[in-house]
Amino acid sequence: MAGLTRIERAEPQAPAVEVARQLLDHLLTSGRLRAGDRLPPERELAETFGVGRSAVREALKSLSLLGLLEIRQGDGTYVRGVTSDLLPQVLEWGLMLGDHTMDELLEARACLEVDLAELAALRRTDDDLSALESHLGRMRAKHDDPERYLVADLAFHRALAEASHNSALAGFQARLESLVAVWIRQNIRKPGEGKLAEHDAVLKAVRAKDAKGARAAMHAHMDSATRRLRAQLGRT
Repeated sequence: MAGLTRIERAEPQAPAVEVARQLLDHLLTSGRLRAGDRLPPERELAETFGVGRSAVREALKSLSLLGLLEIRQGDGTYVRGVTSDLLPQVLEWGLMLGDHTMDELLEARACLEVDLAELAALRRTDDDLSALESHLGRMRAKHDDPERYLVADLAFHRALAEASHNSALAGFQARLESLVAVWIRQNIRKPGEGKLAEHDAVLKAVRAKDAKGARAAMHAHMDSATRRLRAQLGRT
């Protein structure tokens, strides 16, 4: 495939990571592949990249699990699609490839969430407030169900971003959230009362249109959330 380059060096974790990264870039940016197109056979790809066929096989399998490729036994590997509909999956794949470190993403998320909380306090409407209260209510109701609690938690943060009435920042928040949510979902623990109290503090400040208080409350929440996640992942 034109545009792909031989892999001279790969990180210890696996050449499959670099193979997948190049294939992903090629699918999205080359303009040469369309839905339904067939990829070269594993042997040819292995020769192109200068890696073993097992690395190519692993990379193809990973991309197929994300819905980017379709592996047809005995027939070959085909492109499923390269449109913007795949971007959420691409974002999650970017995380698993290690394109961004966890620390960088969590830092970016914290900075953005603090600014969004301030803007939400200044600009929120009654409808925005109702949405935030509804999501917090669902968090409280699903306190003993970690997965559903997480869904409500993420919805609260999305509603807060929308309450900022800045579509660009809300878009950034959605992208960061889709990345960080992978780690959060993989490391779910039973929600604690402290988490609800942190969200309560943010909502209280937004309700009062207290921009400074909203910043402080969100800063405290992001600090605690980051420390909890790092502890779950065995990070310091």
